[in-house]
Amino acid sequence: MTTLADISRILARHHPTIVETTPHIRSAVALVLRVGEEGIEALFMERASRDDDPWSGNICFPGGKVEDEDSSPQQTAERETMEEIGLDLSVSIYLGRLSNIVGSHLPVLVSCFVYGVTVTPVFFPNHEVHDLFWVPLKELSNPERHVTSPVRFRGKDFIMPAIRLPQEEKPLLWGLTYRLVTELLQLLSKAGIGTPVPQFPLP
Repeated sequence: MTTLADISRILARHHPTIVETTPHIRSAVALVLRVGEEGIEALFMERASRDDDPWSGNICFPGGKVEDEDSSPQQTAERETMEEIGLDLSVSIYLGRLSNIVGSHLPVLVSCFVYGVTVTPVFFPNHEVHDLFWVPLKELSNPERHVTSPVRFRGKDFIMPAIRLPQEEKPLLWGLTYRLVTELLQLLSKAGIGTPVPQFPLP
């Protein structure tokens, strides 16, 4: 069974694409992993429905905008995770990072930092959070869950690659979070400890 140490070794060998200078809005998120009954699981957040949030109701990782007082994007990810869900990542295991990605429909540059927790935490979500839940990586890598599907974003319709989550009542996993998840799954597959996942071109 894949362990957090396995993922740490894989990310240590990974050379992510890091963009530091950009006209885009800088944001940072935390991909939190634990060992569950079905192997490694990832933590997802379902955002609350809010008129002022372009990602209202979407599935995402905890995180947010890099502020001037933040010492680094990683510190942003840790601060935002504490603010949104009450999880102190400073006492978790830092496993590594994924490549920076640029939004397809908004001018945002996102950095993603990966953490492991050895004890399932108690969360204290704020008003931005509708729900928090864990999904096994083996479910996320199941090719039958990978689709292209219509999605609506800021009043426009798009056909996007997505993952249908095992929690049937949840929205599709698509967009920035989908791209980060598939990067991790592809790294695991290349290391021989995961299932190859379909690769759909982005619009």
